Amino acid sequence: MDEQELKEWLEEYYDYFNRVTFIPDDPISVPHRYEMKQDIEIAGFLTAVIAWGQRPVIIRNATWLVDSMPDGPYQFIMNATDSQLMHFSGFSHRTFNGTDCLFFLRSLQNIYRHYHGLEGVFSDGYRQYGNIPAAIRHFRNIFFSIPFPERTLKHIPNLDKNAAAKRINMFLRWMVRRDDRGVDFGLWEHIPSSALYIPLDVHSGRVARELGLLQRKQNDWRAVNELTLRLRKFDRNDPVKYDYALFGPGVLGSKFQP
Repeated sequence: MDEQELKEWLEEYYDYFNRVTFIPDDPISVPHRYEMKQDIEIAGFLTAVIAWGQRPVIIRNATWLVDSMPDGPYQFIMNATDSQLMHFSGFSHRTFNGTDCLFFLRSLQNIYRHYHGLEGVFSDGYRQYGNIPAAIRHFRNIFFSIPFPERTLKHIPNLDKNAAAKRINMFLRWMVRRDDRGVDFGLWEHIPSSALYIPLDVHSGRVARELGLLQRKQNDWRAVNELTLRLRKFDRNDPVKYDYALFGPGVLGSKFQP
């Protein structure tokens, strides 16, 4: 395909998948259960953190997490006692276990009590440094600013080790991207959609390589940067909208019927 044909292909499948019919079978369905901004943020973050593996399992486990928070995620995070937090000590999703879950909830408590929540941390990082990689590093520093178990470090990406940061980039897409389609939330006002990076995973990476949009073989931050720069040529104001075009056909594979 030439550049014009590529743009037409991307636009077609972005339009095809970026619809409310996409929501029920996707992890984004979990934060869509809520209306209050802070509930959406917390539910979205916890869902994104465990968003690897089969989507039905992700949705089931993320639903258990938020259903275990009486009066909604925000009120729970702000007011939960140590004994209430211990309810999550038996949680398990792949390599994310109860120890990790307990620390994540305690770190979220710290962030919402002292740093104006998730939006406050990411927006402050973006305001200080002017780019998403630096904002992610800033967030990671704040997230691990309280005592933490060593094993939990692996669940927040370290860009200095070239991590692809798929789940954080997906969470940022959910919170920042704003359109009239009703899928992404567009709740955060201080980070522009133009600054976002593609949430690269095995599915979107495979389709991007088949289309000639990505040359790097590893799914790491260098590949994320390469693909995002390429997608900005097609829409510099909203490059990650093409995540729909790459992920949808990629995850459905032979089941995909446009």
